[in-house]
Amino acid sequence: MSFFNKVLASIGVGNAKVDTKLSDSTFMSGDLISGVTEIEGGNTSQSVKSIYINVYTTYEREANDKKYTESVSIYSHMVNEPFIIEKDEKKIFPFSFNLPLNTPVTMGKTRVWLQTGLDIKNSVDPGDKDMIEIRPNAFIHAGLTAAQNLGLKLRNVDCEEAPRAYRGLTKFVQEFEFVANGGPFRGKFDEIEFTFIYKGLDQVELLIQVDRKVRGLGSLFSEALNMDESFIRLTLSKTDLASLESKLLKEITRYT
Repeated sequence: MSFFNKVLASIGVGNAKVDTKLSDSTFMSGDLISGVTEIEGGNTSQSVKSIYINVYTTYEREANDKKYTESVSIYSHMVNEPFIIEKDEKKIFPFSFNLPLNTPVTMGKTRVWLQTGLDIKNSVDPGDKDMIEIRPNAFIHAGLTAAQNLGLKLRNVDCEEAPRAYRGLTKFVQEFEFVANGGPFRGKFDEIEFTFIYKGLDQVELLIQVDRKVRGLGSLFSEALNMDESFIRLTLSKTDLASLESKLLKEITRYT
């Protein structure tokens, strides 16, 4: 019977089960995430090489004029050393790790989840999926607040393939797209986009893309050639956040 159970477990029948339980479900990028992973043995003893927890999100990439949605692991954490889980045995493993700084905010279409798996030789790896909420950190909160105070309305948030210059750092970036419904920029831009590139816990590079509105034949020609788009790059520390609104006003006004 033991041999028969091993054969069944190798195709996922009567296999060990895994369940990750988190101490919380809401975080910010860089936060410590902790909890326990519970393993329940199946119909036979099995050798578990490792328990791994991956942080996943999705992003869109474009190829051949088509858009594709890709799942990407932005962090991987190994919980334990190899062990044996006996038939019907239960084991509990605590874990903790810091979420990476580039963990996107769960706004718009963006989703973030933990995928827990068991690496079991000659068997289908069992898994567990846990959705988590990621709130804006200090940099993003300051950026969103400053944009709102300048009359910019958040229209869309999504993750896109990173520009070529940044693909050595990350596969994707999160874009916050605004429209100027009021304030000093009303009627002057089609849209404004913010992207935050993290340089460390206390420093971020804010990329701002401004798309000017078409005015006349010359502007229409510029738009056709994508010449109506301008890019602003700001390096910010936490001490800059209190004056971010005035910085944005000054920089973006240059392109009106």
